[in-house]
Amino acid sequence: MTGFDFTLLTQGGPMMYVVLLMAIVGAVLFVERTLFLHRSQIRSAAFIDGVKNILAKRRLVEALTVCEETPGPVAAVVKAALLKAGSDEVSLRYAVQEAALIELPVLERRLGLLAAIAQVAPLVGVLGTVLGMISTFGVFMGGPQYVPAQTIAAGMWEALICAAGSLMVGIPAHLAYHFLAGRVRSLVRDVEWAANETMRYLLSEYRVENGGAADKPEGR
Repeated sequence: MTGFDFTLLTQGGPMMYVVLLMAIVGAVLFVERTLFLHRSQIRSAAFIDGVKNILAKRRLVEALTVCEETPGPVAAVVKAALLKAGSDEVSLRYAVQEAALIELPVLERRLGLLAAIAQVAPLVGVLGTVLGMISTFGVFMGGPQYVPAQTIAAGMWEALICAAGSLMVGIPAHLAYHFLAGRVRSLVRDVEWAANETMRYLLSEYRVENGGAADKPEGR
């Protein structure tokens, strides 16, 4: 099995270096976002059940500590709700929405750049193809009446390599973007569910268990 022939980069013309740069940036973005979203994903149902069990024992500070030690937007939104455990429904809902507005954009960070690479890479390939064709026809315009086939093939080869290279970057970038966007949507659904479940518990069962008054965390 032969390795990649790096001479294709030079044979593909100057736009191949742009395509290569976009490939490197896209790969780095995909790996970084995948690892970040993986760290942010937790078992929301088990986490909420654990927090409820702690709150049932009237250990609000311990529940807040668990939220602080748990990574991801779900824990951050639940913590915001717990900090307003003794407040009315309006204040509780506002605190949860404010926390969500802070956490959710972090999940979508840099996805726009990956989408831009997926859209622009084929256009860069088209530009490289056009430049290759221009160089080919330039030989006809300024050269002798009969042009060697090898000279013509060089320009066509440049155009085809650049087009193929751009598609090899654009197609995986599209797939990577949709994969990451799906992970983000899954996390957003978890955040929404966890926020609603936490508010429902704090406004009903938690206050009943505490005789209608919720404990407030000390020093928070």
